[in-house]
Amino acid sequence: MQKRMENNPSNTVNQLRVSELPIRLGQLLKLADFVQDGIEAKFYIQNGEVLVNQQPETRRGRKLQKNDVVTFRGKSVSIV
Repeated sequence: MQKRMENNPSNTVNQLRVSELPIRLGQLLKLADFVQDGIEAKFYIQNGEVLVNQQPETRRGRKLQKNDVVTFRGKSVSIV
């Protein structure tokens, strides 16, 4: 899986290019360097600390598609 972060200075949402979609939420958190491993991702997701499209998401296996925005601890990435 390939990733490429693109920072858009006019917006606080970074773009994350993902070569294979859909991608699960836990995988995306690791790919975006928000967490170190799946156990850490599971903990934060289950505690409702991760937002998908501005809504709390508690399913680690949630499948994400192009244009979904994931927010964790004030940082956001948009899947492109």
